[in-house]
Amino acid sequence: MKKHNFYAGPSILPESTVENTIAALKDFSGTGLSLMEISHRSKQFVAVVDEAVALFKELLNIPEGYSVIFLGGGASLQFCMVPYNLMGKKAAYLNTGEWASKAIKEAKLFGEVAVVGSSEDKKFNYIPRGYTVPADADYFHITTNNTIYGTEILEDLEVGVPLVADMSSDIFSRVIDVSKYVLIYGGAQKNLAPAGVTFAIVKDEILGKVDRVIPTMLKYSTHISKESMFNTPPVVPIYAALQTLKWLKEMGGVAEMEKINIRKAELMYGEIDRNSLFKATVPAVEDRSRMNVCFVMNDGFEGFEKEFNDFATERGMIGIKGHRSAGGFRASLYNALPYSSVEALVAVMQEFETLKK
Repeated sequence: MKKHNFYAGPSILPESTVENTIAALKDFSGTGLSLMEISHRSKQFVAVVDEAVALFKELLNIPEGYSVIFLGGGASLQFCMVPYNLMGKKAAYLNTGEWASKAIKEAKLFGEVAVVGSSEDKKFNYIPRGYTVPADADYFHITTNNTIYGTEILEDLEVGVPLVADMSSDIFSRVIDVSKYVLIYGGAQKNLAPAGVTFAIVKDEILGKVDRVIPTMLKYSTHISKESMFNTPPVVPIYAALQTLKWLKEMGGVAEMEKINIRKAELMYGEIDRNSLFKATVPAVEDRSRMNVCFVMNDGFEGFEKEFNDFATERGMIGIKGHRSAGGFRASLYNALPYSSVEALVAVMQEFETLKK
C-alpha cells in the first residue's frame, strides 16, 4: 500500500533529496568517504554550501546586500537571536499562534515588546488586521504560517519599520519579495531538509546597530563573515537542502510551486467545505494556510474523530492527526507532497462520508 505523508514536520521531502542523500552517505562526491565523515572544510563540502547559497538567492530572487547563512538551533534559537541582534529598546510582534507566542516570550528578555495584534481570543483561527505598528519599533516580527492552527499570511506586508519573518513552514511555497524584509529565518524540516539546519536571510545593513554585547556564537555577523563555517555546520541537512533546492529549480521554481500549492489547497479545502462530516477550523478563506490544512469533525459527528483517524491511517494516510493542543486533523501539504496524495485523502474522506450517511 502506498503511504501518503501528511506529517507537519519533520515531513515529506522530494524523492530525489532522499535518494541523493542516501548515496552521499555511502560515497560523497566520489571521495570514497561518507558525507557523515567528510570535513566540513573540504573543497567538496564548501562547494555544497556555495551552491546552496547561490540557489537560495536565485530561487527567491534575493537582492544584493543580503546574506544567506546556515545555522543550528532551529527557529527556536532565532527567537532570541533576532532581538539580541536587532532590538535596541522596542520591537513589535504579531501573535498568530504558539510559535509567535514563544518568539514574543524570548523578545521580552531584551526590551519592550508591543504585541500589536493577536488572534488568541479565537484559538488563533484568523489573521489579525487593522493593527498599528509603532513607528519607533526597531522591527516588526511575524510568523507567516501557523502550523498548529492552520492560518497563513499570504502577502508581503508594508509596515513602515524593518520587517522580520519566521518562514519555517512556508519558505519556497510562494513568491515573496525579499526586499520587503530585513530578516527571514526558518527551521528547514518542513519544506527544505531534514531537521538539524536553520536558514537565515539577513539584510547586511540591519546589523551592528545595537549597543549590547552579543556572544560571538549568537551574532549574525559572525556566521556571515565565516560563510556558515564559524563552527561545524550540520553537514547532512545542508547537503539534503541543496538537493531540495535543485529539485525546486527543476520543478520550475517558486512561482510554479505556488501554482501547484494553490491547486492542492483548493482541492483539500473544497472537500472539507463540501463534506457533511467535516469542517475547517479557519472560517475565513483568505486566512487559510496552504501548507497546513486543519479541520475537525462537523457538529454532531464529533464522536467519529478517532474512527476516521484509524480509517484514514489504514488506507495509507500518515500523520493527519492534529497537533495535541488543537485536536482534530491536520493535512500538511508541503512542496514535496504530490497532488495525487491530496486526491487520495479526499477519496478517503468521501468514502468515510458514504459509510456514515
